[in-house]
Amino acid sequence: MLAYQTTVARAAEELKQASAAVEPKSLERFAGEIAKAKRIVLHGVGREGLMMRALAMRLYHMGLDAHVAGDMSAPPVGRGDLLIVSAGPGQFSTVLALVGEASAAGARTACVTAQPKGRVPMACNTVLTIPAQTMANDTGARSTSVLPMGSLFEGAQFLTFEVLILMLREKLKVSPAAMRKRHTNLE
Repeated sequence: MLAYQTTVARAAEELKQASAAVEPKSLERFAGEIAKAKRIVLHGVGREGLMMRALAMRLYHMGLDAHVAGDMSAPPVGRGDLLIVSAGPGQFSTVLALVGEASAAGARTACVTAQPKGRVPMACNTVLTIPAQTMANDTGARSTSVLPMGSLFEGAQFLTFEVLILMLREKLKVSPAAMRKRHTNLE
């Protein structure tokens, strides 16, 4: 059995390395797409979907018009809007279908992935690559993470997204106090 402290230290190091390996210019381009969007709709499946929901919440806290695809209150997308999807392994048929719908409606599309040559990222206008293990490469010799399945990618998404919010906060001149004011009081 793995020692808890040793495993936590290794997992934290893996998360740090994956997030630190994101290209800064790529993250800046991604932030620029978000900053210029009229409306932002986000989507992901499984645990990646949870990370996209977390990002949608922070974008809302920033005062941006952010929504989660599939929610009853999600608006349509069109020209001037941005659909952000997550496809860590590079391909999910449902995600690819949404990218097609958004593109056909005139919206820009962005993908967060670990596999930039996958079908979903190749179909998007902007790609943010987080080089981390996903379920596409979590077995046998290809598995390098102490964390199971796609957990390394999902954890690195969370950390990368929080840094992205710090970049956007500076770019859009949004204060921490302004973000706090937008936090729900129904908890």
